[in-house]
Amino acid sequence: MPDHIHASTLPEGRHRAGGATLAAAIGTAALAGLLFGFDTAVIAGVTGDLTDLFRLTPETLGITVSAALWGTLVGALGTGKPGDALGSRNCLRVLAAFYFIAGLGCALVSAWVPFLAFRFVCGLAIGGSSVLAPVYIAEIAPPRRRGLLVGLFQLMIVIGILVAYLSNAVIAGLVEGDAAWRWKLGVTAAPALLFFVLLFAIPNSPRWLMVKGRREEAAAALARIGMSAPAAAAELAGVERALERDPPDEKLSWRRHRRPIMLAILVAMFNQLAGINAVLYYLNDIFARAGSLSPDRQAVLIGVANLVFTLVGMALIDRLGRKTLLLIGAAGMTLCLGTAAGVMFDLLRSPWMLPALAGFIAFFATSQGAVIWVYISEVFPTPVRGRGSALGASTHWLMNALIAGVFPVLVAWSPGAPFAIFAAAMVVQFIVVATFFPETRGVDLDDMAQRMERR
Repeated sequence: MPDHIHASTLPEGRHRAGGATLAAAIGTAALAGLLFGFDTAVIAGVTGDLTDLFRLTPETLGITVSAALWGTLVGALGTGKPGDALGSRNCLRVLAAFYFIAGLGCALVSAWVPFLAFRFVCGLAIGGSSVLAPVYIAEIAPPRRRGLLVGLFQLMIVIGILVAYLSNAVIAGLVEGDAAWRWKLGVTAAPALLFFVLLFAIPNSPRWLMVKGRREEAAAALARIGMSAPAAAAELAGVERALERDPPDEKLSWRRHRRPIMLAILVAMFNQLAGINAVLYYLNDIFARAGSLSPDRQAVLIGVANLVFTLVGMALIDRLGRKTLLLIGAAGMTLCLGTAAGVMFDLLRSPWMLPALAGFIAFFATSQGAVIWVYISEVFPTPVRGRGSALGASTHWLMNALIAGVFPVLVAWSPGAPFAIFAAAMVVQFIVVATFFPETRGVDLDDMAQRMERR
């Protein structure tokens, strides 16, 4: 969407209505992030109940918790092609139904295997929405604000995690007995239903409509989000020129798209090699092993830092740029992870662990947390954006599952080893980003492919 479009190009009433529709469309897609965070974190409040109900061993508890995680990998891998073929908005409706069914199913079942099945379905929805929601937002957002607006998805993930923790605490105080865990899981169906309904009130992506040859519908969609007829014509002409370079039936291929493929894989890999999800999953255990007092309270401080610095990252991403934030984050995380490793190796005193992890979360949320979904969703040409984003997201989820599974084993072998490995990975990230990553701030999506080819 060209930056030169101003409010003056539209009648005031139409501009306001269009602006409201654009805000509603982006807000609705970002709501997928809240469901992502909510459904991922809500399981933390019911592990004890599930262990008692299903008589789980440590191994089967791990399988239970990770069922959704493996579903996210399948969902991320499987939604790119349908997203390109059917449109991100239309596929998100199906995923919203998955969220709803999974929430109710997990709350109502009384056997272990069906519970695993519903958590896997929940994972499908999480993985799919991690691909398609950022793609949808990127395709309708103005270039100068694209980083901020796609970053809303990450902000909603963080908010969803906090909502899950708060929801678990409130329900635990209101509901007694064996029914509490069912309410904790079942309540996730409410925002899923809201998400499903709201998706019927927003337009398809105009860029996707153009890829499908539906020019009149694309023009109507641009008008709905507040673009004047002359500006819409210029926008559609730009998309048509881009489609001449990247045909609508183009396949994602290494020969044609090696650069965006490598960028998506690398940014996703480094996101998890920072150790963020391993730290969040085992946060209380880390504090306890470090000898810290009140792990629960310190975990709350980490959660607050995550939210605050996600907001900082969103404020900076379109000012400083994606590459600059990644470099700052890599340097800061190296220092903080090195400090945490020193504590776990008994080289530093335990009180250093809280500032080390709080600093780590702050640098991560400002850099990798704010950048990953933005960068993956904008480096691919429109005809293959869904499939390219799916590749990046599935890399993220695969690395997440592998690192989360290996982390306890490494800690048992040497408590400081994981943090030393994560710190070393951040040094590598700094070098790779500095030498290989292009800056994408403010670049129109239709010009992105040309920029990638020139480099």
